Amino acid sequence: MAKGGKGPKGKKITLNVAKNCIKITFDGRKRLDLSKMGITNFPKCILRLTDVDELDLSRNLIRKIPESISKFQNLRWLDLHSNYLDKLPESIGQMTTLLYLNVSNNRLTTNGLPVELNQLKNIRTVNLGLNHLDSVPTTLGALKELHEVGLHDNLLTSIPKSISKLPKLKKLNTKRNPFPKAEESDTFIDTIKRLDNLYLVEEKDLCSNCLRKCQQARDKLNKIKTMATMAPRKAIFSNLVSPNSMAKDSQEDWRIRSTSP
Repeated sequence: MAKGGKGPKGKKITLNVAKNCIKITFDGRKRLDLSKMGITNFPKCILRLTDVDELDLSRNLIRKIPESISKFQNLRWLDLHSNYLDKLPESIGQMTTLLYLNVSNNRLTTNGLPVELNQLKNIRTVNLGLNHLDSVPTTLGALKELHEVGLHDNLLTSIPKSISKLPKLKKLNTKRNPFPKAEESDTFIDTIKRLDNLYLVEEKDLCSNCLRKCQQARDKLNKIKTMATMAPRKAIFSNLVSPNSMAKDSQEDWRIRSTSP
């Protein structure tokens, strides 16, 4: 950085650039995809494209979302993950058509989450993972349509019972939080019915932090597979005339002896 400078500026997003980034999803919805573009400031020009159904501003350098985002009154899907956000605007509560909200991998604190989140009565998926939350916002307990909640990789020491009482909750991720007693957390999570979901993404689309965590999980899985494929131990009691489940090589010999007069 030059002396006295303010650092490199992010990519300038014009209205024409934004229009060219509108895609039609497989189910016919309009998605404005401005992810991975080095954006440092919320591009005000996109407020003229409020008819889109989905907005993706993930994997940028954005530090603040303006109150004017509430102008997206038809938005169903909002992805802001992997930015530098430390709070969300109060007006987000006015976006009552939202079904999906991803603000993971930011710098959000519990105080940075507005109480107006409880107005998102139709929201089904909320991902708050990889932030700095030291408690779960009580507002989540008012969102009766929630199916999935991500709270992983935060600073949580407890989960309020109001979360477990959400009538439609099927998946809750609270991994890698400093709970005082792991067994209590496990017991709580086990009370929630899990969904066997599979999400397929390409490595090039993952942020560096997400990619590192995936690699760690992959290494752990490979280690387990290696242990599972190790040669089985020979039977300790070699004189037994009943088959040993691990001594497959000797089973034919056992059959011969067991049928001998």
